[in-house]
Amino acid sequence: MTQKAPSIWFLTGSQSLYGEETLREVAGQSQKVLSDLLEGYEGPAVIEWKPVVLDTETIRRVMVEASADDSCIGVITWMHTFSPAKMWIAGLDALRKPLLHLHTQANQALPWSSIDMDFMNLNQAAHGDREYAHILTRMAVARKVVVGHPSNPDVQKRLTQWAFAAMGWSSSQSLKVARFGDNMRYVAVTEGDKVAAQTQFGMSIENIAVNTLADGVAEVSDSEGEKLATEYEGLYDVSPELRAGGDRRDSLVYGAKIEIALRSILEAGGFRAFTSNFEDLGSLRQLPGLAVQRLMADGYGFGGEGDWKTSALLAILKSMAPAGGATSFMEDYTYHFGPGTPKVLGAHMLEVCPTLTKSKPRIEIHPLGIGGKEDPVRMVFTADPAQARVVCLVDLGGRFRIVSNEITVVEPSEDLPNLPVARAVWEPAPSLAGSAEAWMLAGGSHHTVLTSAVDAETLEDFARIARTELVTIDNSTTGASFRKELQWSEAYYRSLGR
Repeated sequence: MTQKAPSIWFLTGSQSLYGEETLREVAGQSQKVLSDLLEGYEGPAVIEWKPVVLDTETIRRVMVEASADDSCIGVITWMHTFSPAKMWIAGLDALRKPLLHLHTQANQALPWSSIDMDFMNLNQAAHGDREYAHILTRMAVARKVVVGHPSNPDVQKRLTQWAFAAMGWSSSQSLKVARFGDNMRYVAVTEGDKVAAQTQFGMSIENIAVNTLADGVAEVSDSEGEKLATEYEGLYDVSPELRAGGDRRDSLVYGAKIEIALRSILEAGGFRAFTSNFEDLGSLRQLPGLAVQRLMADGYGFGGEGDWKTSALLAILKSMAPAGGATSFMEDYTYHFGPGTPKVLGAHMLEVCPTLTKSKPRIEIHPLGIGGKEDPVRMVFTADPAQARVVCLVDLGGRFRIVSNEITVVEPSEDLPNLPVARAVWEPAPSLAGSAEAWMLAGGSHHTVLTSAVDAETLEDFARIARTELVTIDNSTTGASFRKELQWSEAYYRSLGR
């Protein structure tokens, strides 16, 4: 993002034939509509009111300006009166930002006893917006439509959801992902077309030799590492052996050096996401674990085993989540088929984001079992119960697909005293069997992003902006209906040449 605060432009359509006096009324009512909207708006960008647009050239120019302004992340349009839609064609053709069509009016209730033709001529959004919507449909403009009075909390909520999706799209356009090493050998789903990803989402996937990180770690002084390790002691429950004077303190200091070096490389290169791979660690002494967890908590995307698509998706969803929202790299690791409700135990080797819990994580050190390096330090915790979803981005060869599964994060059925990693336990909708069947039919990956901060409608808004297929698995999903949805989607995208 630029240094200027992100903004959304609020445009009101009318036409010059109404005369100056009426148009002043239109402008005043437009500003009141925005004021009402802002009463319950909680989005990440400032909404800026713009003068009422009246003709083709003004509309085209403002759309070009919005598209060229790096701080503008989206445009809201409302036809206060009748704004003939042919005036909007050139502007809509020039627009390169997400669009929300607000279908509203200044008055909530009709003044039944006093209503006359002057009132009718001024308050024409009911058919002005339908004229405008026709040209949007004819031009196949991707947009969100929100209907209702601006004081309605549901209208304000849906505007907020779209604003977060627009922020995610803006983040995607400038996103740089650093790949430390390649992806895990022979794994298919972590591969993908990086050029297609940049064309579709704007993201840039760039390789950095893992020894660049190792060299950076070597340049961090012991005093710098010790200082950060001491900060850990104030923030987390650090196991005694890793505390100052403990017999494994050096491992924690080395983990701190990894964080310092990794953060420096990412900041210097303008990267907001990265990957690592336990098969390719160069001269690093331990797999980055604690450093990855802390960087994710600060909003960075991450993917294990070189999974750049999940890393990018995590960074995008982080940008779409309210501050501090629970969003993390995740993997469906193993199942509990019963007794009781079937559940998924999700984890990874080390890298789960601490935003998933409000409790104080514990920093521990244990053998990893793979990678052939020293025992790595990591945060250990269990995700808090929540309504959430797991989401993945997959490359189907000719196009991308987002797969989302609604889940309920729950407490583990029993304690996990011998599993020293961060983890989450959840019950997927509609059931473990139904969820897994649908997920595999959709070609979903084993790596996901788990989030309780980005809701289903915001995710749908993002997919629409990105013109990317989204399939959702929830309590209404059945095997038969889901197969048909995938078949219809395949036919639809092939008709578009994708």
